Amino acid sequence: MIVVAGESLIDLVPDGAAGPLAPLLPRPGGGPYNTAVALGRIGADVAFCSRISTDAFGEVLVAGLRAAGVATGLLQRGPEPTTLAVASVGPDGSARYGFYVEGTADRLFALPERLPDGVRAMAFGTCSLVLEPGASAYEALLRRSSREGVLTLLDPNVRPGLIPDPVAYRERFEGWLPYVSLLKLSEEDAAWLGGSPAGWLERGPAAVVLTRGGGGLTVFTRGYEVSVPAVRVRVVDTIGAGDTVNAALLHGLGGRPPGSLGREDWRELLSFAARAAAVTCTRAGAEPPYGRELGDA
Repeated sequence: MIVVAGESLIDLVPDGAAGPLAPLLPRPGGGPYNTAVALGRIGADVAFCSRISTDAFGEVLVAGLRAAGVATGLLQRGPEPTTLAVASVGPDGSARYGFYVEGTADRLFALPERLPDGVRAMAFGTCSLVLEPGASAYEALLRRSSREGVLTLLDPNVRPGLIPDPVAYRERFEGWLPYVSLLKLSEEDAAWLGGSPAGWLERGPAAVVLTRGGGGLTVFTRGYEVSVPAVRVRVVDTIGAGDTVNAALLHGLGGRPPGSLGREDWRELLSFAARAAAVTCTRAGAEPPYGRELGDA
């Protein structure tokens, strides 16, 4: 089983009209949530570990997980409101967000006593590792899972507007790396963090996957790097594309340690992730593909 730990929220996405007062459509979202749904749609055995509101938005989020085949037994529920993220989409389809997070359910996540037997991989990232008190609980879960030998993927998916102290966050990020098997991040994340793949590899991950939008994907390991091009499609928006890459990587790894893959293994895996992300980009909001749309990893 793969467990995805982190926030879920409602993205308020422009309906295609221009301007700051364009009508907004509510869609399920949140980086970890999208990753879990993508894994479920691809056909993975996956569970979502989070705290979700009992409000109407929360019920929609839980229904979306179940519809995708994601196990919900690890969910914590609470009466607090659901986090909202207001998206603005640029001419190239890239999205930026404003967040409404005060007193919301997902940031009150508590460390579970244990996870089910058979967990072989876990994914972490985005707002859940920023917003306290839940951030400390997710961090503790990351460290504990790594110590237990579970493969861990970290996607920082940096949201600068939620980070009051960038210096402290960067230090905290460095502290996570010894517990990370696979680090995946975008060029924008890398620029904001100010590090390099070589430096991050020295801290612990066996591989670093860098997404470069239309420039494709590159993996860096301690011995070599491999790049694949992006799949050319008509981009509606890029919401959820990086989360789909997370899912494709975890599914394609199949429990294999990232350090065990050779060049051709990585080329196949990155190509699979590129195809999956491309499908997501052809749809409004975070709508990852189903396995039947992708073929084999």
